[in-house]
Amino acid sequence: MRQSKSLIRTYREPPADAETRSHRLLVRGGYVRQLTSGVYTFLPLGWRIMKKIMRIIREEMDAIGGQEIFMPSLSPSSLWEESGRWESFGDDMFRLKDRKGRDYALAPTHEEVIAEIARNTVYSYKDLPQIWYQLQTKFRDEPRPRGGLLRVREFIMKDSYSLDATWEGLDESYAKHREAYKRIFTRCGLKFVHVKASTGLMGGKESEEFMVISDAGEDRLVICDSCGYAANVEVAPAIPVEEVEESPFKEKKKVHTPNVRTIEEVSSFLGVEPKFLVKSLVYMTDEGPVLVLVRGDHEVNEEKLARILKNPRLATAEEVMSLLGVEVGFVGPLGVGLPKVADRSIRYLRGFVVGGGEKDYHIVGVNPEDLGDVRWEDVRYAVEGDLCPVCGKPLKQVNAIEIGHIFKLGTRYSESMGVYFTDRDGQRKPVIMGSYGIGPGRIMVSAVELYGTENSMLWPKSIAPFDAHIIDLVGEGEEVYNLLREAGYDVLWDDREERAGVKFKDADLIGIPVRIVVGRAWKDGKVEVQDLWKGERYEVPKEKLIEEMGKLVDRG
Repeated sequence: MRQSKSLIRTYREPPADAETRSHRLLVRGGYVRQLTSGVYTFLPLGWRIMKKIMRIIREEMDAIGGQEIFMPSLSPSSLWEESGRWESFGDDMFRLKDRKGRDYALAPTHEEVIAEIARNTVYSYKDLPQIWYQLQTKFRDEPRPRGGLLRVREFIMKDSYSLDATWEGLDESYAKHREAYKRIFTRCGLKFVHVKASTGLMGGKESEEFMVISDAGEDRLVICDSCGYAANVEVAPAIPVEEVEESPFKEKKKVHTPNVRTIEEVSSFLGVEPKFLVKSLVYMTDEGPVLVLVRGDHEVNEEKLARILKNPRLATAEEVMSLLGVEVGFVGPLGVGLPKVADRSIRYLRGFVVGGGEKDYHIVGVNPEDLGDVRWEDVRYAVEGDLCPVCGKPLKQVNAIEIGHIFKLGTRYSESMGVYFTDRDGQRKPVIMGSYGIGPGRIMVSAVELYGTENSMLWPKSIAPFDAHIIDLVGEGEEVYNLLREAGYDVLWDDREERAGVKFKDADLIGIPVRIVVGRAWKDGKVEVQDLWKGERYEVPKEKLIEEMGKLVDRG
């Protein structure tokens, strides 16, 4: 492609709202352009990368027996009501009405549509197993889109679904996807980790995520450098160090703390670290209200809480006042007649601070034995410094970008939506399902976060928009351009009448890792070859260039 005739426009300055490296570089390099908040156009360079990523995905999905389909984005509310997710998906779902007043959703995911297809096509064990997949546009009404393509409202997803007759069959389909995902991300040139994860709104019995460690990521992982353990903080066991920590408060007494409610305010007012404050949170459950206690520097993990309490939800300020006669912020565990569940880390504190059970008061110098009858559990998110559940060494916490997620759905959707088959014995049984997602746009973002700098990008060769970038400095690049094209290489030729400095700066932003510089050496029948991944540059006679390109290009 001639650069002078192409839709490639680079920018010297990043967009004003860009928070992440990938957002800045993808806009500056002419890969994407924002249409509105959380909605982006893929320009030719960006779409070339996406097509290469999607080709790799298709090849690996086909290799495990996947059959590609294409489902509609628009789906009737009746499907979502059957599964129970019309309400539970909440405000993240785009909803609309047609001209006759009927409710529809712009699908954020396609489990319901798959169930509708399966219940009308799968009748017998002979019809199973199946793996169906698609590359399709999804919609989620993100309240705060950010990070360019990182958190958006419209995005492309590869989602696949396995249907099996037995739980052993599900295990096999799940394992096939796990290995296919590893191959996909490796072929795309990413460094990634594979972790245990929460099932969340998808439901099911087990899930795992594939993550790229990056400060730009919004997911939090704990990892162990000693044994390699890694997990999302949502599911990782929070194992505290069994060492007693003592606050400055040696005597238990009530302290006046006027207009001081938050952890930060109380910590500052009393001159004590947040870890020595204990939050008392009232949760409403099917069995009545419960007081949940966690350290001030920890957060309650409601998914863990739901394993020990029935349908817990945080009480409103009005409910707290009605139950305990005190404002939120001053609730404490002493003298309260509610059942108490406390995180295990509190057992190793001495002299901590709790709410005074009275407005504008806290109690300092409290010890675990003062709490009375308490149920000690793991009810918080794991944090850096907690112990590895495998080897017992301290964990490190990092941010990460989720690029893939696999779920064992089991029979949640088949039972609620009537997806049954007849087994060998003539018994009617629910189809056992799995769901598996990959974000091609997030693969693209992750590559930029891993390999970009503030003013340059370096794409993995397998997903680079072109095989090579010809930097023509003497106006003689057309011969090289035609030579490479005739040999089957997809190349970008910078034939513009621009200064060398402009061409190289633009090439840095575009980030194609193989450069062919047609410059001073051309008078001797040579070009300079640059392999940016290896940091090598050397001259090659033009008649040897095709042979050299065979060593340099990786098409995934």
